[in-house]
Amino acid sequence: MSIFTDVEYLVPLIMFVNILAALTIIFLERKDATSTWAWILVLFFLPLAGFILYLLLGRQLRKKHLFRWEGRKDIGIDNLISYQMDAIRDDTFEFRIENAENYKEMIYMHLKTNNAVLTQDNSIKIFDDGADKFEQLLKDIEAAKDHIHIQYYIFRLDDLGTRIVDKLIKKAKQGVKVRLLYDEMGSRNVKRRHFKELLNAGGEVEVFFPSIFPLLNPRLNFRNHRKIVVIDGRIGFIGGFNVGDEYLGLQKKFGYWRDTHLRIEGSAVHPLQTRFLLDWNQACAQQKMGYSDRYFPAIPKKGDVGLQIVSSGPDSDWEQIKIGYLKLINMAQKYIYIQTPYFIPDVSFLDAIKIATLSGIDVRIMIPNKPDHMFVYWATYSYVGQLLRAGAKVYIYEKGFIHAKAIIIDDEASTVGTANIDVRSFSLNFEVNAFIYDPTISHQLAELFEKDIFDCTELTWEMYQNRSNLIKFKESISRLLTPIL
Repeated sequence: MSIFTDVEYLVPLIMFVNILAALTIIFLERKDATSTWAWILVLFFLPLAGFILYLLLGRQLRKKHLFRWEGRKDIGIDNLISYQMDAIRDDTFEFRIENAENYKEMIYMHLKTNNAVLTQDNSIKIFDDGADKFEQLLKDIEAAKDHIHIQYYIFRLDDLGTRIVDKLIKKAKQGVKVRLLYDEMGSRNVKRRHFKELLNAGGEVEVFFPSIFPLLNPRLNFRNHRKIVVIDGRIGFIGGFNVGDEYLGLQKKFGYWRDTHLRIEGSAVHPLQTRFLLDWNQACAQQKMGYSDRYFPAIPKKGDVGLQIVSSGPDSDWEQIKIGYLKLINMAQKYIYIQTPYFIPDVSFLDAIKIATLSGIDVRIMIPNKPDHMFVYWATYSYVGQLLRAGAKVYIYEKGFIHAKAIIIDDEASTVGTANIDVRSFSLNFEVNAFIYDPTISHQLAELFEKDIFDCTELTWEMYQNRSNLIKFKESISRLLTPIL
């Protein structure tokens, strides 16, 4: 058979495959219209390569039975959720924390959509510097008596990663149960075999959504972006820092790394433990975790901070963290402060910010001055331009790289966690955030934001209008790609 005959059959085959993929996107995947058109254009302009990209990046995740926990009933969480929802609905719930009742609609929403129990007895320590955060983490690991559960999107085996692993090995040899979970995509240079000494010491290591074959992972687009540490069921960490030397500001490309992380003591550690347990059992084929009092010990009151641990992901029926962000924005009366490394909002988020700005609310957004991911960087500039025109203030962080994910409103409520303001965090990544109802903590976060302004350049509407044609072109191309980034 000649090469011409091969091409004669190959072209119709490619066209058939493309049409089949397009029909799947339109009628079966039920994506939003923007994503649908973006993928159809990719298939049209890149017939064969586009189909491969769609298989790796475009397919939706099968949600059924992704996260399971046989011991859920043992902890009584369902009864607690029902009680809190009924009491809030009937106006009989006892809010023991200042101003929390003002946010009862949000609290109810998170209970209904995410089973996010409200806890009111927590203390929180805020970290905005990697050296301080990891010094505290290593101290808490050293003091662990029963178990250490660690989950990071990125876990590098550089100097910082090695220090943590060495500490985990030491604790495992002492009889402390150590479990380490990392995401394969985020930690792509790390393999399970690299933790041989920890495994030999009795520790356990699992990988979230590992590849079936090398370099081929049909779930590549769904990343576990969560960063959770739970120690002895009494101390929890949540926030933006991953494990790597760059998070200590030791990488020249980024310089100083500005992030936000929380250390929590109190009953909110139990929902963090539950989240880790669910993720661990998804990744683990054999040694699954069940309910045990050791993982959920009685915790004496540590403070009076109220918060909910809210998670979201492609397995969810609702974009729980996004709607939490929207609810916060809609409830603001005085100001909205936003820190995010990526600002690629969907229409609902962008409209909410515009409405708040046009209503006279002081809206301030802080973004990096350098690219972490090039297309995302220029798309971010495209979107903040619209808000500048509406009257929002935009600050470009110049000291290094800002990776914090935080929203604060009115010195009353705030959220800190792993979710960026982009389509990926809203619907594709597995994320987790703490929604905090406390004036003191929210004020501290606002003060950090205002302190960071001194390390920023304000991007004005006049400056934005004067950008070059090349930058405008980069923004336009990047914005077209945002539905599939």
